[in-house]
Amino acid sequence: MLSWKIIFARIHDVAMAGIAMLIAVCARYGLESLPASQKVATWVFLTAAIAALVFYLFGLGRGMWRFASISDAKAIFTASAASILLFLIVMFLINRLEGLPRTVPLIAWFVMVVLLAAPRLAYRLAKNGGILAFDRLSANGAKRDNILIFGTASQADTVIRTYDLENSMRFKVHGIIDYSSGKQGRNVRGIPIVGDVSGLDQVLNRLSQDGIHIDLAILAGPSEKHEMLGKLFEAISNWNIPIRRISNAALTEGEPDLEHVRLTDLLGRPPVKLNTENLQSLIAGKVIAVTGAGGSIGSEIVRQVAEQHPSRLILIDNSEHALYQIDRTIRPLHGRLPVVSIIADIRNRDHVRRLMMENRPSIVFHAAALKHVPMVEANVCEGVHTNVIGTRNVADAAIEAGADAMVMISTDKATRPASLMGASKRVAEAYCQALDASSATTRFMTVRFGNVLGSTGSVVPLFKEQIGLGGPVTVTHPEMRRYFMTIEEATTLVLQSAAVGISQSDQRGCIFVLDMGEPVRIVDLARTLIALAGMRPEKDIPIVFTGLRPGEKLSEELFDDGEEKFASGIDRVFVASARVLGREMAESAIGRLEQAVLSGDDMAVRAILAAILPNLAAAREPETSPLLHGTGRQFRVVQ
Repeated sequence: MLSWKIIFARIHDVAMAGIAMLIAVCARYGLESLPASQKVATWVFLTAAIAALVFYLFGLGRGMWRFASISDAKAIFTASAASILLFLIVMFLINRLEGLPRTVPLIAWFVMVVLLAAPRLAYRLAKNGGILAFDRLSANGAKRDNILIFGTASQADTVIRTYDLENSMRFKVHGIIDYSSGKQGRNVRGIPIVGDVSGLDQVLNRLSQDGIHIDLAILAGPSEKHEMLGKLFEAISNWNIPIRRISNAALTEGEPDLEHVRLTDLLGRPPVKLNTENLQSLIAGKVIAVTGAGGSIGSEIVRQVAEQHPSRLILIDNSEHALYQIDRTIRPLHGRLPVVSIIADIRNRDHVRRLMMENRPSIVFHAAALKHVPMVEANVCEGVHTNVIGTRNVADAAIEAGADAMVMISTDKATRPASLMGASKRVAEAYCQALDASSATTRFMTVRFGNVLGSTGSVVPLFKEQIGLGGPVTVTHPEMRRYFMTIEEATTLVLQSAAVGISQSDQRGCIFVLDMGEPVRIVDLARTLIALAGMRPEKDIPIVFTGLRPGEKLSEELFDDGEEKFASGIDRVFVASARVLGREMAESAIGRLEQAVLSGDDMAVRAILAAILPNLAAAREPETSPLLHGTGRQFRVVQ
């Protein structure tokens, strides 16, 4: 049933179309020399009738005048042009346009656009307070927060337009700080661009001299460069101004909802949105096993897998507490999903084999690992036992249990490894590659991650803890850089890689790598987190450089020099074709590693790793490399 507002709008539009033709005729002939009234009436009523049909087809009467926008203007422009064109066609068929001056349709089209658009804009202006809106706001008496908007001109335009910030009862916008330079002095919806990030101090000084204190800095959208965000946060912190961002809540007529800056804003790039349409066919109705299910990555994989309706979900972890937490999280959300939680150590070959044979998973996501570089450097045999021998145990058990695929979670530290942790993950990669290349029934895919923002034990939680304690924040080196990704990006990459890897059976032994943009300087990340906490880096919270730890590199790499990089079929995901060891060679090397690990011989373990990875020594800094230089003693490589 049509509302009276829609009926009124349609009558109004048709009437305006007829009036537009009448005005056009009067403008062309003048009131003293108008054509015969019957001819004029024919033109006017024919225009109105044609407009009624065209406007209905274009849906012109359905738009709400209060929210008139550029989209409505485009519709008016197009519908008016179509109406005049159809009028000309009909008149040509009737009398070959006899007696109709060529300027009349053009004038009629212009006037029609004005008569249709002007009432809509006037109505919107009236609803927003009219031309007295600013007087109304100033007379309101309620204190409004003084804000600056940070973002590109288009980002600022979206926020200002969406929430009508020109007439906000809650905020007074004093300007826009653009991420790029050269736009100062220009306006966005009546609000001036007052400078860029590099000139923020001058802008704030000028406002302060005018008696204006900025209460909030609002991010209209993230910068594509982390360095720019770092400079912004640091400059704002000097003035003790809170930073907020527009939330992604549903659009309403009300004021914008604000929230704290999130970890994803620290990436210095938009988060990668991967296509998940093919995940349902990958997982639905199948038994899925996840090792390391209670860890940061493993638990997120469990959550995303549970959404795709597997027939059964096997959770495997060595930590009772971590396993309990993810089990407690999943069961209430997916009450009908059979969940089997198993406390198991992947280093126990017999136990891993037994639980795989009992549950017969179709896909195994292998996230269990020891990942902290200094800890693995200090616990050589434990690190290799878990990362290498444990991976072999899971892979072999997956084959024996008839799994369709296993996806191994690796790290960018496996590229030209300089740490024992990175070397252990590269050997694990090599073993999975060898199995995949040997045409085994079970497919093996490897996914190589950078650092995951907010994961357990990562740098962000550490920095937040140090800031909460009043500092200092410890950074190993001022030029330390790392790639970062979100947990959501990492886990979606894992699932996507499994789907693509299984479907592309001709590509074997490959490693999937996400394009994570430019690496971030860790000291810049530290300064940013200090600023977001409302404090000043180096002043309120000191930053201390502690020096590189054993096995650390200043920067990580996603691809080795000898690896070819090519498209994977997934947007912003690449495939690295790393050197593949023969299966017998890989099994033999890992067998020797296992013997050394079980005997507790750290030096033998280091030597065997160096033999497996010829480029390992060159990638390590000599002064931080216990891998080839144990307790001051040289030793030969064991073949």
